[in-house]
Amino acid sequence: MELKFDEKGLIPAIVQDHYTKQVLTLAYMNRESLEISIKERKTCFYSRSRQELWRKGETSGNYQHIVSIYADCDGDALVVEVVKDGPACHTGSESCFFEPLYISEELKQFSYEGLYRLIEGRKTDPKEGSYTTYLFEKGMEKILKKVGEESTEVIIAAAKNDKEETVYEIADLAYHVMVMMVEAGISLKDVAAELEKRHVVDHKVKQERMQ
Repeated sequence: MELKFDEKGLIPAIVQDHYTKQVLTLAYMNRESLEISIKERKTCFYSRSRQELWRKGETSGNYQHIVSIYADCDGDALVVEVVKDGPACHTGSESCFFEPLYISEELKQFSYEGLYRLIEGRKTDPKEGSYTTYLFEKGMEKILKKVGEESTEVIIAAAKNDKEETVYEIADLAYHVMVMMVEAGISLKDVAAELEKRHVVDHKVKQERMQ
């Protein structure tokens, strides 16, 4: 189809994670950067501030490998699905979109990706009075201590066959593990990829490695 570039020869490109469908960033392309992106199968954009082409990951190593590029019905915007090598944002966040402006309490749905992004935001943009920010300020030793404490609480609750308390403690543990993951630079995709490699849940990978 015929694409519609604006008066400056640019078209907005919404970059989306191929696996999680998370919106990573909004950038701009001109005809040349779009052609380079398709040819090299990595995102190449046009910097409006520097007025020059720039390849994502050229300096950081956080390349974005293109899975698909779709134009909207009017041909004046693009959606680029990518598999990324690292964070999309210059702040170190997985996505450039981590600052909530409005969230409907009635309609919002929980997701691990959403929680992970929220935790990331507390690390890259500390909030006074935030417990998550407090954990990051204290560092990995404090975070690991909390993970250990919550693990023990899960075991105690499960040993009592108390489902409600066990669920409560598992939620606490999951949150603190995700804080640890953000601090260690481990993404949800890293964990998903490891599980995917195992294929079956009863494959005793850990025991085999220890032998």
